[in-house]
Amino acid sequence: MDSSPLIATTPLHRRTLLHAGALSAVGLSLPQLFAGRSVANAAPANGSAASQGTAKACILLYMLGGPPQQETFDMKPEAPGTARSLFKPIHTSVPGIEICELLPDLARQADRFAILRSVFHGGNALFHGAGVHYNLTGWPNLPREGEPFLDRRDYPAIGAVLNQLRQPQRGLPVSVQLPMWITQDGPGREWAGQHAGFLGRKYDPLVMDYGYLKLNMDFNNAPASGEASLPGMLPPGFTLRDEIGRDRLGRRLDLRQSLGRAQVGEGTPLVRDWTKHQAQALDVLGAASTWKAFAIDDEHPSLRARYGDDRLGRSCLVARRLVEAGMTLVTVIFGGWDTHSHHLEHTRDLLLPPLNRAMSALLDDLADRGLLDSTLVAWTGEFGRTPAINGNAPPGRDHWARVYNTVLAGGGIQGGQVYGKSDNIAADPKDNPVHVSDFVATIYHALGYDADTEVIDAFGRPQRIVAGRPVLSLF
Repeated sequence: MDSSPLIATTPLHRRTLLHAGALSAVGLSLPQLFAGRSVANAAPANGSAASQGTAKACILLYMLGGPPQQETFDMKPEAPGTARSLFKPIHTSVPGIEICELLPDLARQADRFAILRSVFHGGNALFHGAGVHYNLTGWPNLPREGEPFLDRRDYPAIGAVLNQLRQPQRGLPVSVQLPMWITQDGPGREWAGQHAGFLGRKYDPLVMDYGYLKLNMDFNNAPASGEASLPGMLPPGFTLRDEIGRDRLGRRLDLRQSLGRAQVGEGTPLVRDWTKHQAQALDVLGAASTWKAFAIDDEHPSLRARYGDDRLGRSCLVARRLVEAGMTLVTVIFGGWDTHSHHLEHTRDLLLPPLNRAMSALLDDLADRGLLDSTLVAWTGEFGRTPAINGNAPPGRDHWARVYNTVLAGGGIQGGQVYGKSDNIAADPKDNPVHVSDFVATIYHALGYDADTEVIDAFGRPQRIVAGRPVLSLF
């Protein structure tokens, strides 16, 4: 069973794509940079169908490491031995639904979300990389054997599929992942499921970079470096100075375009592709909506405090600002859940409190702005944790994919319900099992896409967007 440290970073070696320093790269290297991270202006593929969902956008909260079902939304206070939940259940705003006592603010909003307590997957998914791929693509198996790192044979991430199916709005990309990539142990070892895979690099989601953070927390030095507080959600060196604006970027891009035509020839495919990537770069770097969305200091201090002055809180606040500005999908990565050791201390002190604070603030904020009906909020991770506590010192729970829980809110989801049931020790589904591919299909359904919707891969072949079927009774 894999227990290697989980690290999040970027294959661009800690250079954010929205770094102000990228202004100096608006030259021959910029199209190469954005060729791997750009958003394509593609028409919807054949096969999309009307949906019961009302979501125009989705915020996907991804708990890297695998959150424990029995210490979050599927409490087992009567389970025998170490299978018993370590914390007490509390009542919620919905009679008959209980969740963890360390999630009191979420408990008061249970009428807004649905809990799925019977999600599962199998095969080689006890490894983090396979679990990431399952949950971020909706496909039950990696398309190849061996190392589960990014490869153009991968199935595409949800954000990549949406990049092909949707048009960018107001100068924003269709999808973004923040605050960083998920990797095994550093740059060059990013896990499958986070980019466009066989769709081609032009559909890769934009990925932000806010540092190089270990996602297994050390309780004696917790949180891990950079986790406790960030100077701001703007990337390092990124400013809102007027002199670094769209006009300045446009002049630089026009100059490079002229040079490119002189060097290569105006009508060549290389120049046409290069010019397209320049235009996309200009949209991302120069759009006022992009700049403003990351400037969370514009928000009232009380609202920022409500979300929390930590990586998850700031990321959730940026996510709300991005969907409000017109983005379709924002994936927020929050790590630390791989609790093979220090499980009690880390869940109690480092993981559940910021989750309770940030997720409840996000739901409140979206509702207050009239955005919850049009914004799906999804919460998941690679898998759950074992029913039994292990023998590590200090002890923890290990990986468990046979059953885990997820949460959906907004976007047409009927809140105040529990779908599915696990057995008495949270080891296996008991009623209404939901494969992870069905969970992802439900996300697509909320956004208006039938499971039979097709995208076109880099070789011109149609491919289904997801292997599963949506859970229609949630709508």
